[in-house]
Parts: sequence; structure tokens; C-alpha cells
Amino acid sequence: MTEFLKKYDYYKSIVDKILMEVTVDKKPDSLYKPIDYILSWKGKRIRPSLLIFSCESMGGNPEKSFNAAAAIEILHNFTLVHDDIMDNADTRRGRETIHKKWNTDTAILAGDEMIGLAYSLLAKTKSENISEIFQTFTNGIIEVCEGQAFDKEFEVSDNVNLDDYLMMIRKKTSRLLEVCTVIGGYIANTNSENIEVLRMYAENLGTAFQINDDLLDLTADELNFGKKIGGDIRERKKTYLALKANQLVTDKDDLAFLNNLFSIKKNFEINDADINKVKNIYEKFGVIENTRQKISDYTNKANDCLKKLKNSTDINSLVWFSEMLLNRNY
Repeated sequence: MTEFLKKYDYYKSIVDKILMEVTVDKKPDSLYKPIDYILSWKGKRIRPSLLIFSCESMGGNPEKSFNAAAAIEILHNFTLVHDDIMDNADTRRGRETIHKKWNTDTAILAGDEMIGLAYSLLAKTKSENISEIFQTFTNGIIEVCEGQAFDKEFEVSDNVNLDDYLMMIRKKTSRLLEVCTVIGGYIANTNSENIEVLRMYAENLGTAFQINDDLLDLTADELNFGKKIGGDIRERKKTYLALKANQLVTDKDDLAFLNNLFSIKKNFEINDADINKVKNIYEKFGVIENTRQKISDYTNKANDCLKKLKNSTDINSLVWFSEMLLNRNY
């Protein structure tokens, strides 16, 4: 496992280096300083690392995937910039968001430019499947935007169920991970059957990843998490936990409390005491335990998909990657 962690750290360092060169000598500063600001945050680089691991696992030369990996990280950060504007978020990863540090106009323009920068890096990829790579990348952008639109719709609706939620996160979260594995497979020039297996692996992995994010929002250490715990509850978001609670909570008073708290018709501020009460209710009725099991189930489904790969050189790196995401605490 240490071998894969070393590779992961190495691939992250390569992507970081490419990202730091993206804005070098570019003007105007009013556009590129905010972009450099967000790209220099050195996050987990989950998506680019997944793309590189996918390419390598299918027998491809990982070096050929580095530019595509950096492109996917820029695309991911573009979505964060615009998400933060829509959510009016003050911080991201413990730092000021672009629209707070500068202004909303600057953040919108920086996000727009990041799409162009991502495509520019993607175009440097050498592959006989370059048309498929570009189409996969483009379709990913379309579906991520659709997922965000559904997420915003759900914020103003009291009629959202678990199926709606799963559809939304597959577009908003899983789809970008699918883009990573599929592009990695294309760069390795693997067959269409393997491409579909890689896609299914990422779909299940992305679902586990997002549900885990929902869980961490309530249970993570605030310092490691980089933002205030209970943010989803404060915003009355329809997370996996909130929707599952509708099925598992049987006490009438507790259910009435939750329904009142999460109702879009309410505009009172949710405080720390409310969040602690929600957590206690979730623990009492097994919502948190059920959520952890669901994360494990989807992770296992993802790893089971990998057993269907043909002619792969090593799936162990992808299995390790799944477990790493499952066991993260921030």
C-alpha cells in the first residue's frame, strides 16, 4: 500500500507543477491572480490522480495522461468557483473564496477562463482517441452543470426523495470521476468493454464519495474538514442522511423536529444546538450507521466492477484508491 501512496503523492506533485505553470507570464493580473490563487491550494487532487491510475492500470504510459489529468483538475476547480458564488460561501478549504477575496464579477470570469485553460491542456494529450477524449470531457461538463441545476432545484422543494438525490449526485459528482477513468482508458487505448467497466467503477465510487462527503459534513473534525461542521444542515440541504432519516426515524416528535427544521418554508437560523440534536436523532435511529454501510456498499460495488476488466496490467492501484477515498476523514 505504501507503493501506491508514493505514486499518489508523486502524481499529485506532477499535476501541481503543471497547474503552477498555467498562469505564468499571463496577463491581466486581475484575471490570472485569482486563478493562480485557487489552483495553488494543493488539494487532494483526487480526480487527476484517478485519471492517471486508470491509464496506468490499463497498460498505458502514465506520462501521456499528465496534461489531461491537470485539465480535469482545472475543470473541477472551475465548478467550485461557480458553486461558491451560488452558495454564497465565504470559505473553501479554510481560505477565502474568490468572490469574497475579490468580487463576484472576477470570480465568474475566472471560472469561465478556467474552462478555456482546461481545454488548452487537454489538447496537448497525444492519443489516437483524441476525439473520444474531447467528447467525454465535454459531456462531463454538461452533466455536471445539469447536476448542479438539480441540486439548486432541490433546495427549494420539499418533495425530494432518495432516488432524486442519487440521480443528482451521479450527475454532479460521479460523472466527473467517470470522465477521469474513461479518459484514462482512452489514453491507454483499451477496448470499449474495459471503458464501460471503468465508467461503472467510477459511477459507484463517485456515489460513495458524495455520500461520504454528506457524512463528513456532520461527523468530521472541523479543523481537518476546513469548514464549519453541519453546513449542509444550516443550508437545509437534501443530503443522503436527511432523506434517509425520513425513512428511519419513527418517533413523532423527532420527525416533526426534522421536518420543521428542513422545511423550505422556514427561514429561521439553524444553530449549533439544532445541529447537535439532529446528530443525536441520526445516531439514535441508525441513520449514521446506515450511511456508513451505504458508503461501504457502493465502494464494494466499484471494486467488484474492476474484476471484469480484461487485459489490465494491475487493478490493485484502483482498489487502493477506492479504499483511500472510503477511509478519508476530510
